[in-house]
Amino acid sequence: MPHHTRRHLLRASGAAALLVALGAGRASAQALELVKIVTGFPPGGTSDTLCRRVAEALKGGSFAKAALVENKAGAGGQIAIQAMKGAPTDGSVILQTPASMLMIYPHIYKKLAYDPFTDVTPITMACTFDFAWAVGPAVPATVKSVPDFLAWCKANPSMANFGSPAAGSVPHFIGVLLGQSAGIELKHVAYRGTQPAIQDLVAGQIQAVSGPVGEFLQQAAAGKIRILGVSGKERSRFAPDVPTYIEQGLKDMYFSEWFGFFAPGGTSAPVIMNANIALRAALAQKDVVDGLAVMGLEARSSTPEALAERLRADHDNWGPIVKKIGFTADS
Repeated sequence: MPHHTRRHLLRASGAAALLVALGAGRASAQALELVKIVTGFPPGGTSDTLCRRVAEALKGGSFAKAALVENKAGAGGQIAIQAMKGAPTDGSVILQTPASMLMIYPHIYKKLAYDPFTDVTPITMACTFDFAWAVGPAVPATVKSVPDFLAWCKANPSMANFGSPAAGSVPHFIGVLLGQSAGIELKHVAYRGTQPAIQDLVAGQIQAVSGPVGEFLQQAAAGKIRILGVSGKERSRFAPDVPTYIEQGLKDMYFSEWFGFFAPGGTSAPVIMNANIALRAALAQKDVVDGLAVMGLEARSSTPEALAERLRADHDNWGPIVKKIGFTADS
């Protein structure tokens, strides 16, 4: 059995056993009439799709009789987090957000309208994902690796460009750090999402794009773009033939991100426990796991404590990185 397959089976069986243990100790609670899952992004995207799959899995269970998704898009995901202020703390309103809004935004916005440690309460991680670096027809076919691309950019500085889904995002910062590693400036072009950037990549309007690995799979399979590297510690199972940045000699270039579920700040421990059990059970359902995999996402739940620890560690880790890069949302 391949190593990655065995690893995922072990992880799944361990998660299932943990869910049984948690369920056995669950405090009895009446199912909520309606649970709203709030996302800061519009319908159709990765975040929205995740929410809708989980909402469908929650319906009619012991936690919620009904569940729906509420899209509060805008300000790069900030509006949805702000909406948690004053929201009911009975479990009926749950936020789903990518990590960047909580771990990076506090370092790039001088005045952020929320506190990532007091205005939301961790429930469970939802999934993890790695990033990829891809090039299109504007880059010669002889460029087959990230070091090749950086060398080509050094020889052709007017073409040293890359796109990302947003300024101040992890993919943006990956591009800056790659450029710094080679002593060159890679000029950044911010898009409203990864797909618009990939459209320009396929059309030869931009040389490279940095974004979540799952976003590139369809175009790469069609031969329209080439994925040169991925950001995980290990190769992505979604692009197993693509070496990591570390494999290509770019040490310390390891980045991943996660989506998480949160309740409003001040939500009680029993409510968090019940929400955690329900959400982890939803995330363990095969159709949810398979649906996330199509988007290059690894379903991965956690305890509230583990998510809180991960958030704090990632927040603290990104502080010096952002300082080194020198980016602010006002720059």
